[in-house]
Amino acid sequence: MRRKRNLIIGTVIVVGVIIYGVVTAISSSVHLDFDFRDGAQGWEAGFAEYSPDMGEMMLEAEIKPLPPELGINGTGYYVQGVNHSDDLFMFLKRRLGADDGVAPGQEYRVMFTIVFASDAPRDAVGIGGSPGESVYLKAGASTVEPEVYLNSADNHYRMNVDKGEGNEPSGEAASKVGDIANGLSPEENPRYVSLKRQHEHQYTVNSSPDGELWLLVGTDSGFEGLTGIYYQRISVTLMPLK
Repeated sequence: MRRKRNLIIGTVIVVGVIIYGVVTAISSSVHLDFDFRDGAQGWEAGFAEYSPDMGEMMLEAEIKPLPPELGINGTGYYVQGVNHSDDLFMFLKRRLGADDGVAPGQEYRVMFTIVFASDAPRDAVGIGGSPGESVYLKAGASTVEPEVYLNSADNHYRMNVDKGEGNEPSGEAASKVGDIANGLSPEENPRYVSLKRQHEHQYTVNSSPDGELWLLVGTDSGFEGLTGIYYQRISVTLMPLK
C-alpha cells in the first residue's frame, strides 16, 4: 500500500512539474499587436537590392489612408517601388526590447500574423515574373538591427542580415511566408484585397544581453514593375525555448 501511495505521489509531482513548465513558458511568452490604423508604432521602412544608378524607382513608404475598395476606414503602412533590379526588397523593421517583455539572452520561436492589402491578381503575366506569385512576402527576426549599406563591389544597396534571396524558402533573419497574389483573376477589375497570412519563422532568434531583438517583414520581388502593398496589421508572438 505504501509503495502504491509513493508511486501516486511521485506521479503527481512529475505532472505538477510538467504543468509548471508549460505555465511558465506561456507566462513568459511575448505577444504584441500592431494595427497601422494607430500610426507607425515604431516600425520603420527601408529598401535594398538595387543600385543608386538605376532609373526612377518610385520608392515610397508612409502611413496613408486605406484604399476605398477595402471598405475599411483608417490607415495602413503603404510601401511601394518599381523593381528595376529584378530583386527589390521593400521592408519594415521594428525594435523590441525589455519594455516589450523581451528577456535578456533568451532564445525565441517567432510567429506572425500579417494582414495586408494587395492589388496583384493571380496568374497574371508580368515583366520578368507575375505581379502576384513572383513577389514573395517574408518575415522573421534578428539579434542585430537590419540595415541597408552600399556595397562598393557592385554598387548595390544590400542588407546586413540574411533575408534569403528571391524565392529561397528561408534566410536566418527572414523566411518566406508566401506570395502577394490577391486571388482575383487578371480579367477582373484591378482592386485591393485584404489578405491574412500566418507564419512561423524557420529560425529561432536570440535576444541580446540587453533584451533586444528586431522584427523584419518585407517583400522580395521578381516582378520588374510597380508593387504597392498596404500593411494593415502585424501581430507577433515570441515563445521562449528552455
